[in-house]
Amino acid sequence: MTDKKEEKQKMRRYLDDMYVREEATGLLDSLRNADNKEVLDELACEAWEESLTYGQTSGTEHEKYKKEARRLLRTMEHGKRIHIRRIAYAVAGIAAILCLVFGSIHSFRYMEEKSITFARTSTSFGEKKKVTLPDGSRIVLNSCSNLRYPNKFVGKARTVELDGEAYFEIARNEKKPFIVNTRDFNVRVLGTQFDIKAYPQDEIVSVDVKTGKVQVDLPEAMMRLTAQEQVLINTLSGEYNKRKEEKEVAVWIKGSLRFNRTPIRDVARELERVYNCRITFTADQEFNNLISGEHDNQSLESVLESIRYISGVKHKKEGETIVLYK
Repeated sequence: MTDKKEEKQKMRRYLDDMYVREEATGLLDSLRNADNKEVLDELACEAWEESLTYGQTSGTEHEKYKKEARRLLRTMEHGKRIHIRRIAYAVAGIAAILCLVFGSIHSFRYMEEKSITFARTSTSFGEKKKVTLPDGSRIVLNSCSNLRYPNKFVGKARTVELDGEAYFEIARNEKKPFIVNTRDFNVRVLGTQFDIKAYPQDEIVSVDVKTGKVQVDLPEAMMRLTAQEQVLINTLSGEYNKRKEEKEVAVWIKGSLRFNRTPIRDVARELERVYNCRITFTADQEFNNLISGEHDNQSLESVLESIRYISGVKHKKEGETIVLYK
């Protein structure tokens, strides 16, 4: 109650033109305080009543009150305007800076993305090809394969597309993973060496890790492989088999062939790609043989003889076509 009375007295002295500089400064702060609204209302009523009582005998004082009141209001409004203007300028300045920063980032990314072009490298029958990517990663493409990649990697990942088989030596970058997209699965790595076999015509596709770790993402599953591990995926049934594989990875680079319980129709397609030939199966016979074995730089005839020896499937030549039969 005492505080309220003191505030009212200060305001009254201001109106009566009886104040010191320190009181005026404090008074302006009080006038901005919403808690003092009741005091102001009471003071206004009193001033009004006094003006009615002394209106004819103290016109000079009345005019003085009015002038002081107008001056006080102008001071308050001016202070408010400056305060609000400063806040507005500050907010506008911050907004302008944010717009400039984010606009520049967006524009830079947009220009970067617009400047990206894609290269496509492919191999034919019996051909292998080496490719170096913009990040220094090295790839070897096997026969009848296609690789699509950008002229530079932007964004949060380094992504390429593979149709066929390739051996990857990926430059390590923990902030930007390397992703290989295939028709049936995706492979994500940070930096490692591995082989992907993903021909769209084959029943069995695979990922074979030489060093490091890879993550294989399937439509309904995910698995991680470490060095000397392999996953075989059956594209017809959707089944997959993860296993330890102690043998050398990507023996095809040096011209060798390796089959490990591989469906004979997949074997035939691989022989077609490597030897640039055409192989068919006798129509009225069933072929569900699984072929295992490794062949180092053998002729096509030698490989076919090995298949006959372990499976009983024979071969004959009809024009330019090799026919397998039982």
